[in-house]
Amino acid sequence: MKVAINALQSATGASGTGAQGAAMSHSPTLRQRWRGSRNLLPALLFLGLFFFAPLIGLLLRGVLEPVPGLGNYEQLFANSAYARVLFNTFSVAGLVTLISVLLGFPLAWAITLVPRGWGRWLLNIVLLSMWTSLLARTYSWLVLLQASGVINKALMAMGIIDAPLEMVHNLTGVVIGMSYIMIPFIVLPLQATMQAIDPMVLQAGSICGASPWTNFFKVFLPLCRSGLFSGALMVFVMSLGYYVTPALLGGAQNMMLPEFIVQQVQSFLNWGLASAAAALLIMITLVLFYFYLKLQPESPVGNAR
Repeated sequence: MKVAINALQSATGASGTGAQGAAMSHSPTLRQRWRGSRNLLPALLFLGLFFFAPLIGLLLRGVLEPVPGLGNYEQLFANSAYARVLFNTFSVAGLVTLISVLLGFPLAWAITLVPRGWGRWLLNIVLLSMWTSLLARTYSWLVLLQASGVINKALMAMGIIDAPLEMVHNLTGVVIGMSYIMIPFIVLPLQATMQAIDPMVLQAGSICGASPWTNFFKVFLPLCRSGLFSGALMVFVMSLGYYVTPALLGGAQNMMLPEFIVQQVQSFLNWGLASAAAALLIMITLVLFYFYLKLQPESPVGNAR
């Protein structure tokens, strides 16, 4: 009996050693892992020359011109006029994101719920509006929102207002124009997320006694979280760096950070302050992207399930 047990233990140990040796032989070495990295060299060289080198130069200008130090960043926050520009930028970006979510969510839901043919037509209309020239769309809103535009004339004809409303060259026109432009960027990820939801999940919630509102807030909305977060982050970050629409529909009193950067470079040749403002936009984008990754459970940065 002891002989049989010893033979069994020796066989088990031999098999374990063999499996471990096989696993070690199959595990790639460090040299084997980096063998294919040579193929990435052209892409890394391209990124280094045309992305990282200008970015580093931009960051250095923000701390070296006109004198070395953090004076440009201090000036951005200490000067009341510059602080007003920062406030306008973040308030407009937040308001545009909120309006885009409130309008884009029901639109994405309608595209998902309507019959396939109608949904395809709605989606094509959204894509067509996104593919139309940005400059043409902005000028169209400038024509519609001006004092003698169609909207003011229609409101006065219906007796709703007595005098034309000021909807251009202020933050109102900027928010309206940018919200219209940003809606497709939140509809597309939301519609893809909603399309992937199994309808049986919602039916199961109804069978379990959930009311329509409970089913929406407890079942449907959490399943749309990934598309909602990605679309809202995309809209917010793009709104922070938008230039054409605020420049045409906004005014000098409601300047945003991209207009401020262009003004400092073209009019005052103040490269240091402009570089500091641009670096601030980049840092904000990176911070927002990091928090987005933390909120996504499937992200490698997020918490493990």
